[in-house]
Amino acid sequence: MKTYVGIDLGSTTTKAVLLDEDEKVLGRGITNSRSNYETACRVAGQEAVIDARFTLFRREFDAEQKGLEKIEEFLAALERAFRLERFIEQLEDLETTCLEQVKGDRFVKIEDGVRQAIGEVFQRLCAEAPDMFAPGSTRKSDFFRDIAGTRYLTIAENVAREANIPYDLLLNVYDKSIIAVENRAPSDNLSEKFRAALGRVSVETAGTGDELRQAVEQALAIELEETYLVGTGYGRVTLPFSKEHIRSEILCHGLGAHMMYPKTRTVLDIGGQDTKGIQVDAKGIVENFQMNDRCAAGCGRYLGYIADEMNMGLHELGPLAMKSGKPARINSTCTVFAGAELRDRLALGEKREDILAGLHRAIILRAMSIISRSGGIADEFTFTGGVAKNEAAVRELRKLVVENYGEVTINIDPDSIYTGALGGAEFARRAAEGRMEGVEA
Repeated sequence: MKTYVGIDLGSTTTKAVLLDEDEKVLGRGITNSRSNYETACRVAGQEAVIDARFTLFRREFDAEQKGLEKIEEFLAALERAFRLERFIEQLEDLETTCLEQVKGDRFVKIEDGVRQAIGEVFQRLCAEAPDMFAPGSTRKSDFFRDIAGTRYLTIAENVAREANIPYDLLLNVYDKSIIAVENRAPSDNLSEKFRAALGRVSVETAGTGDELRQAVEQALAIELEETYLVGTGYGRVTLPFSKEHIRSEILCHGLGAHMMYPKTRTVLDIGGQDTKGIQVDAKGIVENFQMNDRCAAGCGRYLGYIADEMNMGLHELGPLAMKSGKPARINSTCTVFAGAELRDRLALGEKREDILAGLHRAIILRAMSIISRSGGIADEFTFTGGVAKNEAAVRELRKLVVENYGEVTINIDPDSIYTGALGGAEFARRAAEGRMEGVEA
């Protein structure tokens, strides 16, 4: 099967999308961007292929097993088992890397003890891993570093105490090792991992286990040919692709928004590092745009900074801001001065939810200024990027659009973070077919 790949290398996350020959999305993948951009691209691409496999599984079930109950239950179990297989593989890599770090003057007298302690830490990590991927389990993140790091630090503290070894040694070994492991993509033996996952799944709970296994095997037998790839995004100049495989993020976001909503005429994208206001025509080709790319004010990184200042998770900002009854008037969205103003307001007794509501409004006001310079808002309007998932930002956007432009259709897709990668994948499909509308813009 021919596939067309779009890679969007953002400042905080890297996204990948696989399209089939019918312009249907086969799979999506995302990972945290690393200093090693090549690895980030490879991991995001792997995740998109994994997602594509599940799409193919569902197609096989639809074709051969119409009406079969509990299919989704089976696929959910298969995905958990697959993620567990990958997690254990990376744990083994991390353990090996940690053990390689145990050398030098700091470890001369206690090298054996440290090695034994590391072995004990990973033995406990592996023992509890199945519970992390059990039905009903919740994880704050699906990124390996986040999952493994939290548990390693907790377990290592206990093991260090039991073994009478300085905890900072185990911490230092981890800090050096996780960087190396994170900059290595997991192995590409995805079919092998899927088959191992099948062995973990209790297919009897879904009934007709043989049929389900056969459908999975048939889907795994379908070769996913990477026919053409296009890269875009904030870090596109670092991508290991030739010039003809690179497209502007403006072009890709415009085309991607058009593919999601064909009647789109105006696009607002608020990413981690920049904000883009884009005007597109009826074919999704960019007619005009404005972009804030010289500072992080009003972008995802700004919100991340605010979350750190308030000792909160980034995902908690929106819900708390939604509780505000009287948003504060924020003077500046400059990241440099945000911390000082935030602390001053808290010291004066202002409520956190009111401050956050004011911050969200200030961010959207800044975005509205960029849209205005690009040509204003025309019906339909599409909001994309990671900030589009923030309910407080969306609320302020809806208010300001009505105030300035009246009633306009506002599109917000749950998968809007993949808009740039989607546009890149469509450019890849068109390139393979010899159609390259809009690439000169």
